[in-house]
Amino acid sequence: MSRLENTLKAIDLLHSNDPEIEEVNGESIPAELLYAQRMTEWMNKLEDNPSDEVQIAVRSQHLCRWEIPRKDYPMDRPGYLKWRTDLGKLHAQKAAEAMAANGYEEETVEATKKIIRKQNLKDSPEAQLMEDCACLVFIENGFLEFAAKYPEEKVIDIVQKTWNKMSDKAHDAALKLSLPDEALTIIKKALS
Repeated sequence: MSRLENTLKAIDLLHSNDPEIEEVNGESIPAELLYAQRMTEWMNKLEDNPSDEVQIAVRSQHLCRWEIPRKDYPMDRPGYLKWRTDLGKLHAQKAAEAMAANGYEEETVEATKKIIRKQNLKDSPEAQLMEDCACLVFIENGFLEFAAKYPEEKVIDIVQKTWNKMSDKAHDAALKLSLPDEALTIIKKALS
């Protein structure tokens, strides 16, 4: 196996430790492993020849997320932003360890960490690709569950913010998704 395959395997092994389990087609799968697989599926739909760095970054989006629970931070906007920053550092560090163990050079490791932490999002096509994947996974798989928890105005605001983070290519992909009518209704309101 290549160093990329070995690194992705090591990342998936970490994902498989997620205590949260999801049922998909009668199979129990650790939630973050499923999320990582969905992220990779979107990456492969959006990019024909992704670099090792972006493949590893996309696969590491929520790496060991359960180690830093949201409840450990204040339940306000600054608390949320601090939690997200700390998560980005954790994901990047875990991915860096897997990469180093499989022979990646420091320069490649550092480039991957920047993608994971979404540094220079608008100036980095690879960080933008990762953001597009995360937004599309959310719209396709988590949107309705999220929308059920909040008032419509808040959901519309979140959809608008999500849409603004996406590239035109991701917009096109999102508009082609087969979504339930209730999701489409909210998305159309947000985009009008």
